Amino acid sequence: MRKFIKNYSLLFLAVLCLQGSLMAQSGYQTPPASIVDLVDTPPTPSVSFTSEGDWMMILSRPGYESIEELSSPELRIAGTRINPQTSGSSRQRYVDGITFKQTLSGEEKVVTGLPDNPKLSDFSLSADEKYLAFTHTEKDGISLWVVNLDTFEAKKLTDPILNGVLGTDLIWLADGSIVFRAVNPSRGDYPQKPAAPTGPTIQETSGEAAATRTYQDLLSNTYEESLFAYFMDSQLMKVSLNGEVKPLGKPGMIRSVSASPDSQYLLIRTIQRPFSYLVPAYRFPYRVDVISAATGGLVKTIAEIPLDEVRPTGFDATVTGPRDMEWRADEPASLFWVEAQDGGDPRVEIAERDILYTLSAPFTGPKQKLASTSLRFSSIDWSDANLAIVNERWWASRQEIRSTINPAQPGEGKTVIIDRLYSDIYNDPGDPVTKENEFGRRVLMRNGDLIYMTSEGGSPEGSMPFLSSFNIKTKEQEILWRSQAPYYERVVKVLDVKGGEFVTLKESTDLQPNYWLVNTKKRMAPRQLTDFPDPFESIKDVQKELVTYKRKDGLDLSAVIYTPAGYDPEEDGPLPVLMWAYPREYKSAAVASQVRGSKYLFTRLNWGSPIYWVTRGYAVMDRTEMPIVGEGDTEPNDMFVDQLVANAEAAIDYIVDRGIGDRDRIGVGGHSYGAFMTANLLSHSDLFAAGIARSGAYNRTLTPFGFQAEERTFWEAPEVYFTMSPFMHAHKVKEPILLIHGEADNNSGTFPIQSERYYAALKGNGGTARLVFLPNESHGYASRESILHTLWEMDTWLEKYVKNKNKLEEKQ
Repeated sequence: MRKFIKNYSLLFLAVLCLQGSLMAQSGYQTPPASIVDLVDTPPTPSVSFTSEGDWMMILSRPGYESIEELSSPELRIAGTRINPQTSGSSRQRYVDGITFKQTLSGEEKVVTGLPDNPKLSDFSLSADEKYLAFTHTEKDGISLWVVNLDTFEAKKLTDPILNGVLGTDLIWLADGSIVFRAVNPSRGDYPQKPAAPTGPTIQETSGEAAATRTYQDLLSNTYEESLFAYFMDSQLMKVSLNGEVKPLGKPGMIRSVSASPDSQYLLIRTIQRPFSYLVPAYRFPYRVDVISAATGGLVKTIAEIPLDEVRPTGFDATVTGPRDMEWRADEPASLFWVEAQDGGDPRVEIAERDILYTLSAPFTGPKQKLASTSLRFSSIDWSDANLAIVNERWWASRQEIRSTINPAQPGEGKTVIIDRLYSDIYNDPGDPVTKENEFGRRVLMRNGDLIYMTSEGGSPEGSMPFLSSFNIKTKEQEILWRSQAPYYERVVKVLDVKGGEFVTLKESTDLQPNYWLVNTKKRMAPRQLTDFPDPFESIKDVQKELVTYKRKDGLDLSAVIYTPAGYDPEEDGPLPVLMWAYPREYKSAAVASQVRGSKYLFTRLNWGSPIYWVTRGYAVMDRTEMPIVGEGDTEPNDMFVDQLVANAEAAIDYIVDRGIGDRDRIGVGGHSYGAFMTANLLSHSDLFAAGIARSGAYNRTLTPFGFQAEERTFWEAPEVYFTMSPFMHAHKVKEPILLIHGEADNNSGTFPIQSERYYAALKGNGGTARLVFLPNESHGYASRESILHTLWEMDTWLEKYVKNKNKLEEKQ
């Protein structure tokens, strides 16, 4: 039998080779130097501020990791990615250096005593901001470190004992101790995989509808269940600043922990059995307990949350029973949570859809109703005992309502202060500015009836961010400061309660983003706080333009066009074009027409950017708007293909009419839903010379319970699923298409088999296609080797089928 299998395998391989299905493996390739140099640019540090804004914490990061690092052991179970050697996440970017800088004086303090080969994350300041805690991922685990902010020296507090499978919660208590999740010292030996199955894997349904979206990395057998339980097994620990560690409470599969503002209690979510093979870990059953932060003793079990496997369909659907349980920021020890009154079903007509409840220490009394919502509860901004702002949203209509409530007098009801379409960026009042209260929790920054808002400031000229005051009684808004051309500048930290002094992040097309101190009350010029150098000097002279044009039905569209330095269409003639886009759905044509982005943004590249090809002599049409509109009872996807093609036609007509683009040499590309878009455009039009589709989904019957913004199931709208699936129209593709996909894609719906099957369909119908699978890469690519190879593939494809299309046709 073994000999037969071996011979059959060799024969099958030979047949595939004869058919040309297997491409020669030549290892990782490197794109031209102009692209490599941009990829290898050191990342700009990230910046955060202390509560008063007197210090800046500057975190430096290394470049892309190597394929060897990415290929470390990984378990993909229960919707998680686990590094079994560290009991932590296997997919994480780290920090390798910490510097503190005084905001006013500019004095810098570099943190010393960091570990060798630092892999730092999970930064958390103590309530008095005298210490900084962080984690370091070592070869065999995760350790806890702390920095004394008087001496700026780091020291190790614990051995590598932390459990970071579902993230690392570092909880500072008022006494200066830190609570964290550790690996249970008594969790036992690593589960051994049975030599033979112990039985079949069985799932059963009793007739109750259990529609669920497609998830990756789910449990599939009892052995994987034992692995998940093993790695989730945790023990809460408390460590003092002198390194004394002691257990707190009982061990369990601890999902999360948070402290009450007064540090007296801990709220713990512990995963329970049964596990599910249909949904990821965050939808497993869990118990919610409050324990004493001093002794670890159980104070009260607040809720037993059942398995979230059966849920109504739709984006406005949710679970029944308590959800979003957390501590109130405005009180010493009060919980709040939400409960759906419609069974979690958005199709149920009901006045009170969600009710917000609260329960205060010692948690022995009945829950108290704070407010109700007619839409689905989204979030709440706390202020004090007499004011909070409730935010509710409804996906189907894109509606948002914000209302004030008086938590001390819930019988007063709520007062609506904002009622709008949250997709309407021209009329976005912004999000409230917060500050830290006496408990170190984020609450509304207020000056009497005034709160402060920061907004992207959408306008027909592009985004012009602003800071405003908003009167919660009169509902009047006053803009206090707005970004001015030729800069794109946004407020990142408000320093005083009157909104007169703040820190901004300022940039322009040729000005690297840096932080500035602005004071509108004093007659003083803005002062630059950081001086990060331009990481992309080689493209600083690239020309950039935010353009607007119309679709044939009159809908306004926009895009950002990049052309090489010194390029003049009249003198140099039309260029080959790379058009990059991502479709978005709207319920309003007016909102879909709005200009998005800013022409003053700094030209920044990341691994997935199309802008690299401006260095190769292309015009790049980036952020090309591809709105799909369905108003009233019509859903956007009912006319997806027609609108998609119309968007592309309008973009091409514009860039060709400007003399920038050569109509015969235009390539189209996108990532994820942009890849799906690319395949559809090649199926339903002859507008493009070639396409590039990265990490996409092409057969919507493989995502039958909804995808992207589509709420309907396949059985409710089969014609939509069929029409929108490029797989079903593979026989229509006449232009070359490059498919790239990470072999370890964990994004819902974009299983690697999507590209594999689509490639087979294209090949079977005589199409010109190339399929590239990137080992160990997920939905976004992480290793330097994979990124450079991806760019090489794209560059080679564009050079052959777009830039030199005419030469190729002459040879043929």
